[in-house]
Amino acid sequence: MRLVVIGNGLVGSRFVEDVLARDTTGKYDVTVIGAEGCEPYNRVLLSEVVAGRYDLTSLTLPSPDHPRLTVLRGTSAAAVDREDRVVTTTDGSRHRYDQLVLATGASARIPPLPGLDHGGGTLPVGVHALRTIDDAREIIAATLNARRAVVLGAGVLGIEAASALAQRGCPVTIVHPADALMERQLDTAASTVLASAMPHVGITPRIGVGAEAAIVADGRLTGIRLTDGEVVESDLLVVATGTTANLGIAHDAGLPCERGVLVDEAGMTADRRVFAIGDCAQPPEGATGLVAQGWDQARALAERLTGTSAPARPDRNGSGLDVVRVKAHGLDVVTMGVCGGARPEDRRQRTLRLSDPDAGRHVEVVVEGDRLVGATCVGAGQVAADLVAAYTRRTPVPRDPAHLLLNALATSAPMASGEPETLPDDATVCRCNGVTKADLSAAHACGARSVEDLAAATRATTGCGGCRDEVCGLLDWLDTHAPAPSPT
Repeated sequence: MRLVVIGNGLVGSRFVEDVLARDTTGKYDVTVIGAEGCEPYNRVLLSEVVAGRYDLTSLTLPSPDHPRLTVLRGTSAAAVDREDRVVTTTDGSRHRYDQLVLATGASARIPPLPGLDHGGGTLPVGVHALRTIDDAREIIAATLNARRAVVLGAGVLGIEAASALAQRGCPVTIVHPADALMERQLDTAASTVLASAMPHVGITPRIGVGAEAAIVADGRLTGIRLTDGEVVESDLLVVATGTTANLGIAHDAGLPCERGVLVDEAGMTADRRVFAIGDCAQPPEGATGLVAQGWDQARALAERLTGTSAPARPDRNGSGLDVVRVKAHGLDVVTMGVCGGARPEDRRQRTLRLSDPDAGRHVEVVVEGDRLVGATCVGAGQVAADLVAAYTRRTPVPRDPAHLLLNALATSAPMASGEPETLPDDATVCRCNGVTKADLSAAHACGARSVEDLAAATRATTGCGGCRDEVCGLLDWLDTHAPAPSPT
């Protein structure tokens, strides 16, 4: 059968890898159509590249070398004829399919701000999004001469981008019109603690005020005028105001779309031969925008198409797919499950919090029955590690849930649930990829002796990167305690 995949990014490339690994009977010949001319890469870590903690080459994802795989890089799909089952590319070539997977992703959303449209859809000099490798390169180059930067949007990406620019030595103002930073994950109290820590790392927060216009002279950005009348001088602007799903080809093909292509729990669109996964898809449970959800969709669809298991999804409550860890130097933020100021009230849930703004610390836990169903941790890295372990492993909480907060009072105490020797073999270390301690131990026993070796063998650290410290700690422990690999 002819399987065509439109999109060769994080989710599309993972789906191809998964389907070929499971297609042991040789059912599919796979053709991938990818608009970018490079190998697939981990765009989740682009802010880490800007910060200087990763180089661009380390973001490249492994691509399978398979006799039944054809990858067309630097080629864009122009149209899908669902009746004839043909995908036409911009170079005029035609690719017939028996089944089609849309993994077209999303693009950075540029707000309709006066001054940003420089004609022909181009942006003024000094204005950038952060969505592609080219974006990262351009931002790094711009920091060499920038005197002052502004970041629009204080979601996860905006805060990570602001931190990255500050680490490059560029003072940053982050502008966010909502009443709380990261309002999808943080309430006002948690946001206040996070905001109070920002000036210590070179970031000035402006919360509850938006951007009114970009000030441009001779085609070059010189500042941002805010809705309260203040003008922030700036020669570098990074726009982090969300993404827009790439729906053009799906919409033109007559597939039902809202914020994304409408799909069922198995990723199927209104056409039983066409599927959608990743940022371009809108599943019944809603899209989170997190890479773990897209990879879960890729795995489940690969299993469905190859008949290797049931297509049912795991329960996301406590699965670890919704754990958010902000990658920002000096700003320690971890959230999971039920969190944020806009969450609906549920009388079955009990919320306990410890807020200590003077110490730069805020911890909140949400308990339902004997399970932790959500948590927010700002400035409390060790208790966050314990709570993530309890959340993802669905560990029963103490009879008095207040004990979950006690570690926040003793940040120098060791993490009982996170130390390698006490970590169960089935504990998930890399939540994006579902890699357990046992998986890493097995790879180590087979000769993996570096983080890069473990990543190649298990995919650990290749998602959001938040597990890198845990993997390094486990690797150090394995080097000391594990037996040497058996000679071959």
